[in-house]
Amino acid sequence: MSANLSSGDQLTSDTLHLLSSQFVFTEGPAVDKKGNVFFTDQPRNQIWKYGTDGNLSLYMDSTGRANGLFFDGQGNLIACSDKHNELWSISPDKKVKVILKAPAGKDFNGPNDLWIDPSGGIYFTDPYYQRQYWTRKKPDLSFQGLYYLPKGKTEALLLDSTMVRPNGIVASADGKYLYVSDIGTSKTYRYQIKGPGILTDQALFILKGSDGMTVDRSGNLYLSGEGVTVYDTSGKQVLHIPVPSKWVGNVCFGGARRDQLFITASESVYTLRMNVQGVR
Repeated sequence: MSANLSSGDQLTSDTLHLLSSQFVFTEGPAVDKKGNVFFTDQPRNQIWKYGTDGNLSLYMDSTGRANGLFFDGQGNLIACSDKHNELWSISPDKKVKVILKAPAGKDFNGPNDLWIDPSGGIYFTDPYYQRQYWTRKKPDLSFQGLYYLPKGKTEALLLDSTMVRPNGIVASADGKYLYVSDIGTSKTYRYQIKGPGILTDQALFILKGSDGMTVDRSGNLYLSGEGVTVYDTSGKQVLHIPVPSKWVGNVCFGGARRDQLFITASESVYTLRMNVQGVR
């Protein structure tokens, strides 16, 4: 299946490649320093690995129902594990450390997606999606928030409680802006990053929400949902990638050269060779 270009920008000339359709619902792809991609099959409580050698393998069972993933600067895989609404740090030898628990007296809605800044601080979204493995049937909190966990701290800072259902999150290629999708209102916002955990000047970027996001080195923003839609830094759509699955959960760049777009799409995972490279 060829990508449909909506402008003359030739971001890719390749075709979509199906890796596998053996999953229940794939999410949270993250790339390590070598270019290997790790992603979750959230209903099965698993993390999988797609290596730069082209091999697909089960990496870990019993992941705390991990959803969004991101690697920190030390090579630990940070996971939004919403079985008990925590953030986990999974070391390269698969030792688990819980780095954030729910606040006393109130449970998080369910940490969903995250981005780690150069200082090691973690921005994450906390939307409410009812899980069948929870005993609770409604949220403890009256809002769905955007948070920041400073490196080494055990308490997250609430940055924004005004969105209906915040979800996808990523920083711009130059690290100056943070993009956050409010999938509940089909909008994506952009904040200026003034320092670790300091956001200002929230502005509507585009009238489209997203389950997950990534950026390339040219600054283009990739949104998931019904296929993958790409916008330039001005908010102009430059590419739409149709994907033959009912929902695309998330995207990231992988491979040794970071030029392989990795797409988690419900029961399937796909790759697409790009003419641009991802940031990290």
